[in-house]
Amino acid sequence: MDIEIFQFKVEPANPDLNEETISKWFSNYVTTDTDVVVLPEMWNNGYALPQLKELSDNQLTRSFEFISKLAIKYHVDIIAGSVSNTMKDEVFNTAFAVSKNGYLLNNYDKVHLVPMLDEPSFLNAGNAVPEPFNLTNGAIVTQIICYDLRFPELLRYPARKDAQIAFYVAQWPLVRLDHWIALLKARAIENDMYVIGCNGCGDDGQTEYAGHSIVINPNGEIISQLDDKLGHITCQIDLEAVAKQRDAIPVFKNLRPQLYK
Repeated sequence: MDIEIFQFKVEPANPDLNEETISKWFSNYVTTDTDVVVLPEMWNNGYALPQLKELSDNQLTRSFEFISKLAIKYHVDIIAGSVSNTMKDEVFNTAFAVSKNGYLLNNYDKVHLVPMLDEPSFLNAGNAVPEPFNLTNGAIVTQIICYDLRFPELLRYPARKDAQIAFYVAQWPLVRLDHWIALLKARAIENDMYVIGCNGCGDDGQTEYAGHSIVINPNGEIISQLDDKLGHITCQIDLEAVAKQRDAIPVFKNLRPQLYK
């Protein structure tokens, strides 16, 4: 399974420019071998939080149309990062995925909002856990957003439902780079699954983002990683490694939920 991960600087409050960047990167890096493309968090408007009420997408209308056309044109599934998205006059941080045939595969609203960035003043929190869903090739995956990484409970559910890959999309700050890598590795190890992190990079005038998009195998080993600059990852993963790891270290067979508090 061939995965392409895009790590770029998201321009705040400039969806036109961000869409132009994404389109250009598709043209430059997606090939006939590519199965899945992954984008970072909040790629439409970035963290222009005070402007989101005015600029955010409306029920994914613009974002879905844009991503769906790319998916069909390049015949790839797209883990479409997340976007600022208005629903019933409330703004959410919404992740979604689109099939190579242009259909919506999944959507998820970020559950945990970042108090350090004052997100709760500008965004509404989702009220549903991330679900497992199938890519076109049958792979079982899930998608989760940035600060949600600090809450291992969220991934446990889709992992127990046989998810083989967890995609974490983010705008994670450089000052907490060590946390990014350590937590992603922990999620892979404790759930015997691939964990793929797609992060933004660059400085938006308020925050310098860490980059270091990464692919981690079910044994917790880094098999591909970027630095903090613009870049992309082209990586092939073997989904059979998930079943092998879960046989070797049968975490889910050994759970004792009746004892946990």
